[in-house]
Amino acid sequence: MPELSERALILAPFGRDADVAATVLANAGITALECPSVERLVEEIRAGAGLAVVTSEALIGADTGSLQAWIADQPEWSDFPFVLLVHQGSGLERNPEAARLLERLGNVSFLERPFHPTTLMSLARAALRARRRQYEARARLEELRSLTGSLERKVEERTAELTLGEARMRAIFQTNNQYQLLIDLDGTVLDANATALAGIEARLEDVVGKPLWETPWFAHSPDLHNAVKAGVLRVAAGVTLQKELTIHLPIGPRSFDVGMRPMRGPQGDTLALIVEALDITDRKRAEEALRQAQKLEAMGQLTGGVAHDFNNLLTPIVGGLDILSRSGLGTERQRRLIEGAIQSAERARALVQRLLAFARQQPLQLRAIDIGTLVRGMVELVGSTIGPKISLLIEVPEGLPAARADHNQVEMALLNLCVNARDAMPEGGTLRISASERHFSAENDEGLSPGSYISLAVADTGIGMDEETARRAVEPFFSTKGLGKGTGLGLSMAHGLARQLGGTLTITTVPDAGTRVDILLPVSTETPQRAAPKVEGTLPQEGTALLVDDDDLVRSSVSQMLSAIGYEVTEAKSAEDALELVNSGMNPSVVVTDHLMTGMSGAALGRALRARTPVLIVSGYAESSEITPDFPRLMKPFRQDELAAKLAEIRAAASATGDSA
Repeated sequence: MPELSERALILAPFGRDADVAATVLANAGITALECPSVERLVEEIRAGAGLAVVTSEALIGADTGSLQAWIADQPEWSDFPFVLLVHQGSGLERNPEAARLLERLGNVSFLERPFHPTTLMSLARAALRARRRQYEARARLEELRSLTGSLERKVEERTAELTLGEARMRAIFQTNNQYQLLIDLDGTVLDANATALAGIEARLEDVVGKPLWETPWFAHSPDLHNAVKAGVLRVAAGVTLQKELTIHLPIGPRSFDVGMRPMRGPQGDTLALIVEALDITDRKRAEEALRQAQKLEAMGQLTGGVAHDFNNLLTPIVGGLDILSRSGLGTERQRRLIEGAIQSAERARALVQRLLAFARQQPLQLRAIDIGTLVRGMVELVGSTIGPKISLLIEVPEGLPAARADHNQVEMALLNLCVNARDAMPEGGTLRISASERHFSAENDEGLSPGSYISLAVADTGIGMDEETARRAVEPFFSTKGLGKGTGLGLSMAHGLARQLGGTLTITTVPDAGTRVDILLPVSTETPQRAAPKVEGTLPQEGTALLVDDDDLVRSSVSQMLSAIGYEVTEAKSAEDALELVNSGMNPSVVVTDHLMTGMSGAALGRALRARTPVLIVSGYAESSEITPDFPRLMKPFRQDELAAKLAEIRAAASATGDSA
């Protein structure tokens, strides 16, 4: 150890010799350590020392075997110096024992006692100088061995030239899941592994001897040529590089985590350069899919809130226009204006429904649906929608399990997909609607829960989509149809609906070769039921209606509808006020309540009153966690006929329950 290499060790266990020697050495600037025994002296010499000061009586008669063994085993560059303190008149010529100590210790300087301090200082400094020269000799010997080793290595390299390829391959193929290349300092390819060659569909002889940037790995990425050349120069100078790159290979564009580092020899010199590239394409796609999912989720939350407020605004508009239309007031021109306004309001209502579908926040009437019956029932509508230039093929096998879904929403989604397919085939083509059962395990690319699903697919032979368009296709308001030719909500609505139902939507497309959109819906454990006959709701109804809504305009509009239907209306601004009216003795024939209100919600009010009277929840937004599927509800905005039909339905159901009881 460097900090110990020039200290002096003292072995003088008798008398004051040790203290005197330590003091003299300290005055000479030499660190000294007293050793109580020969064994301790050997231990400290092994740890590191420049010389040892020993008294002759400490060695005479003592077991010096360990000391002699260490001296005999010294490296060839070492001759450890001893200063032996003997009594006056005990020189070699008169003292046989001193002669024997000289043979045991080897490099010994004798000093008779009593001695002058200057003499001990001089001997100690001379011994240290000699020890330093020994250290220098060691360094030269090590340097010589290193040079000899380098020469031997070069000789071995030359004699092993025929097996050098095998040695390189053993080094390169330590990991085979990466692209690995060995290149010369000027960038010439020397070797490559099987993974790297598979990525360019080439053989080793196709790339060896060529500059890296001129090989098929970069042939289709000319923008990277200069960067690769510059990187080779930097790494050849000793720099290690790491960077993410998108490289256009013969197998297609791939994303890589690319590293380039020098391969160093025993002396630290750069012998060659190693290029390693880990294919991270799938990871990048997964990260992008996650970012898209997070973006769509945020947009869904935003659109859900906007749709709720917009529905509240539309309710008095639709209701008021409906009342004006029914009254027959105004001139013919004014009635046409009213009808035009109603049509615009209906389009706005449909737009809000699509927003809610995208946001996965529209209330769904979930039941078992026979997809085959649904598709076959829409053939005429789809055929008239796509026109005569497009051939319609239906491929729905018999015996498919029922899907758990909302019948009306699935019909709307299917019609939207057919319209998109029609627009993708302006010159005509074939539109194929198919259904099949698919099974997914716990690990699947679609992120679905394991189980069985019904795939409802719409495929066209149209213009298809490029990768960027397909990636953004389910974003709300994204459209390629041009201004005024589409809302950009068709696919987003279908995607949101599928997700809300526990399934998903997938798009398979090739530019100029068509598009296939699959809606995956979970299989239902129930049996499809026949649709119940519709209850006529256009005739006047009688009784008292308790109307609950905290929006004055909405409450006023719905109140007029109820009055026109035939009800005597009592209004309440909150669920608490309505509950107080009923508890005070009011016995309404029906309760019509909003859902989201300050304080108690409409669903909570319905649970409190449904045992006494039928309750209809009208809302622009429904939280499935609070409104159970068995609660009658009507989405805002609505027209008078829709309200009347729903009230007639729930009152008829209540009467039937009462009769059976």
